Amino acid sequence: MKKLISGIREFQSDYFDKNRSLFEQLGQGQDPRVLFITCSDSRIDPNLITQTDPGDLFVIRNAGNIVPPYGAANGGEGASIEYAIHALNIDQIIICGHNHCGAMKGLLKLNELQADMPLVYDWLKHTEATRRTVIENYGNYSGEELLEITVAENILTQIENIKTYPVVRSRLHQGRLNIYGWVYEIETGEILAYDPSTHSFVTPHTQLYPEDGSNYQPGTYVHTYAPPVNVAQHREIHTPAPVSLATTPAANSSSSRLSAAQIDRIYRGSQPRK
Repeated sequence: MKKLISGIREFQSDYFDKNRSLFEQLGQGQDPRVLFITCSDSRIDPNLITQTDPGDLFVIRNAGNIVPPYGAANGGEGASIEYAIHALNIDQIIICGHNHCGAMKGLLKLNELQADMPLVYDWLKHTEATRRTVIENYGNYSGEELLEITVAENILTQIENIKTYPVVRSRLHQGRLNIYGWVYEIETGEILAYDPSTHSFVTPHTQLYPEDGSNYQPGTYVHTYAPPVNVAQHREIHTPAPVSLATTPAANSSSSRLSAAQIDRIYRGSQPRK
């Protein structure tokens, strides 16, 4: 508690004082352009990893960055989604998972949670589609590799879940809303973004387009603070002990949404590992 109180004093005397005009403006209302849905994990800080200011992100956090399908729960997630889109006119949604996710570890051993953590058990049932997809399609994987796959599949599940909301469905139909899936690696700070055209997770920089919208295509991630990046200029991907799905059910199953390249790259990213 002493650390928190000390932090409050530092915030008021330093950060707030330097950004007083920003907070005066925020006192008149909010106008965020991004709904950021992520995990409650204490190691995740949306504003820190995106280097955004107060007022830039409308944030929903819960265990496992889960979005219950429309009508499946009466919790705050649905109300927050509805408010963000209808009242605030937010036109971008990011669903961000992360490695070492405790909720996803729990999902892989769901039945063991029922006695000791019944509320967690009930909550994780909202992403049963993730558990079943992983169990039935990635039986040859275990440990951290299986957890990485689960985290990635869970992001795709939540993208599908959020599309069941009427307000989301309507805005998507109008071409007024984009949804993105991100994974964040805690120990490296790297972020990978889901690319629906290749069914893989790539660095967000591969999806950058100019601020004026030239070469922009629906469903791409537009970042107005950096020039476009040529994919061909990216560094070669280096991955330890590449995993091949050629002999697994997932490789030949139409129900699998993760490619072999994706399995190799999730959370390994574009940085060579020593």
